[in-house]
Formats: sequence, structure tokens, C-alpha cells
Amino acid sequence: MQYTLTRAHVHHHATRLLQEHLRLTDFRSRCPATLLLDLLLCAASWLTSLFAVCLRLRRAPSAETARLALHAWLPEPPELERRLNRALAADLPGGLRRRRQRLAADLTLAPYHGRPAADPREVYRSQARSGTSHFHAYATLYLVLRGQRFTLALTAVARGEPPEGVRRRRLTRAARKGVRPRLLLLDRGFCSVGVTHYLQAARRPFLRPLPLRGRQADHPRGPSGSRVFGLRRRSGWGSYTLTASGGRTATVSVCVKCRDLRGERGQHGRQALVYGSWGFVPADWDWVRQAYRARFAIEASYRQAQEARARTSSRSPAVRLLLVGVALVLRNVWVWLHDAVLSTPRRGGRLLRLERLRFKALLGWLAQVAQGRYGVREQVGSERPIPIDVGC
Repeated sequence: MQYTLTRAHVHHHATRLLQEHLRLTDFRSRCPATLLLDLLLCAASWLTSLFAVCLRLRRAPSAETARLALHAWLPEPPELERRLNRALAADLPGGLRRRRQRLAADLTLAPYHGRPAADPREVYRSQARSGTSHFHAYATLYLVLRGQRFTLALTAVARGEPPEGVRRRRLTRAARKGVRPRLLLLDRGFCSVGVTHYLQAARRPFLRPLPLRGRQADHPRGPSGSRVFGLRRRSGWGSYTLTASGGRTATVSVCVKCRDLRGERGQHGRQALVYGSWGFVPADWDWVRQAYRARFAIEASYRQAQEARARTSSRSPAVRLLLVGVALVLRNVWVWLHDAVLSTPRRGGRLLRLERLRFKALLGWLAQVAQGRYGVREQVGSERPIPIDVGC
């Protein structure tokens, strides 16, 4: 190894990238843009709020000054979304734009226990989780290529918004960055007639699980709907027509992959994996299963983003969108460093060496630079005497 990557290099690259695209502004002499950005990076690294960071750093402004500085700069959510998406695309390798790629889409739900700030549509309703059925929802688009999982696009999802509109925004933003989809890997949440019609009209091939709906196998009239595919004992092909409440229909190809569960964690019997697809001809059943398994990598990306999402009690959807976007940008920085700097060159493709810099270590480096600049508060005031003899 001939070169050395330091925390100063990482901090400089992350702050330059965020400042260039987010364009933070100075707020009085006490809280310039560089200081506000360092506070945000510390909050992301320590998984805490701006308020807690200001209490912890000795030469940081007061928590109220930091809050006023953030809200004085904060643009409207649509403009903030555009800036975050430009920051997400800044470190994309040029080779990803030369040919079409496999893209994976997901819907991320952040639990929310408060009331909407201004519009009831800000809060998304879904199945109860973490003690609430209210969430702030964000749709993301990922690129999965040889172990690299770049986040391409981020958009906030409003309550009652049609899924095809969300899908259109993400694909449009990816196209503006020069990334063209070869195959879309979707989750079952986007199995609807509206989304299917949009993707077929846009000529976008897709692969997704097919939810099993219809009568059960023990019904007197027998199974119906897509549940028939889940009862198959052999792998095979077919077609299925989705029907919406208004009478609209959409037809997709169906692949059934049957697996023997013997020897897998004490399970037994057979499992039928049912997929719906359109726009391409799969090689075989195993290829379909392996192709969709690549989408599971975005779950790891989501967990890593949670390791860098600062906390807040603000009801502002723009503040919450900013913290989610900063976490995804930092994760893209980590992926880019491993691809462009820390990987080992070799014939047949670069060898990723993730052990050289873990994501939590990168976040720790960012916080250490801020600690060196502003110091750490090592004492607090008290109205009562200290009964502990510490020998000082």
C-alpha cells in the first residue's frame, strides 16, 4: 500500500460535497455554514440531535442559535429534495452511465409519533410498527453492481399519493443522472395495476413478487386468483391478470420457483416462490430467483443509513428529509471511497476491501475532526456541592 487515507481527507470530501450541493448559508458570525455542517455531521455520527451536539461541543453555539441557523437556511421541501438528489449523484462512477443497469426500488418508513406540521398528507399511514401506524415515507432507488450499492434518488412520499407518480419521479431523476434501467427489481408493495400500466407504457422491464390473493386451498369452491400459483408443486411459467377496483386490468408473466426446504433451519416441505415480470425473457427459474435476491442488498443499505440518521423532535418534514438525505449521502461517500480509493486493482474487476474502513469508523472520523476543531465539554455547572473526593 503506497498511499494513506486520513480522517482529514474524508472530512474534506464529505463537507465539500454537501456544501457544494446543499449550499448552506452563514447565520451571523457565531454560526457560519461550515460550523452548521459540522454540527449536522456530528449529529449523524452520534445518532443524536443538534441540541445534544451543541451541549457536547465546548465552542459550539447555543442550541437555539443552531436551530435558528438551520431554519433560516432550510429551503422548501421540493428544492431541498432536488439538492439532495444532486449530492447523491455527485460521486457516481462514470462507468455506471455507459450501459443499462439493474435498479432496485424501495419504500422506507420512518416511524413518527407526532402530529403533522401543516398538512395531514405529510404523515403516511401503514401497518403498525414501532408502536405507531404513522410514518414519514421516503422512496429510494438503488443501483446494485458487484457489491456496490449506490443510492440514486430520494423522494418524499405523501399520504394518498399514487405509487406510479412516485415511481415516475425516481426514474426521471435517475435518467437525468445518465443511469438507464435495464431491469427494475420491485417489492410487493408496488404490485398494482397503476404501476404496471406506467412501467409497460414507459417500456421498463421489471421483476417483483406476486402477492397471493384469492380463495384458500380448503375453500369448497377451490383456490382462485394468484393463490393458485402458490399451490403448485413444480416450477413453471404462466400469466396473470391484475384487476383494479375500477375495472382496469394489467397482465404480467408469472414464474413459479419451487424449493425443497428440507435441511433449512429445521423446516420441511416445499416452498413456491411466485414472481411477476414483464419486458424480458428469463433464462430459467433459478435465474429469476437469483436475480431478485440481489434486491435484498438494499435492506443492508437501509440499515446502514439508519446508523447515520440524526435524531430530531421537529415536526417539520423538511428537517426530517434533510437528516435522511445526509445519511444517504454519507453512505454514498463510503461506497465511493471503497470503489475509487480503498479497493485493490486486479484483472477482472476491483476487489473491495471493506475491512479497511467500516461505515461506523468513517462516521467516527467525521466526529473526531469536529471535536478537534471545537473541543469537547468536560465539565458542567451545578448548584450543589460535589460530595465525591476526586483528588483535585
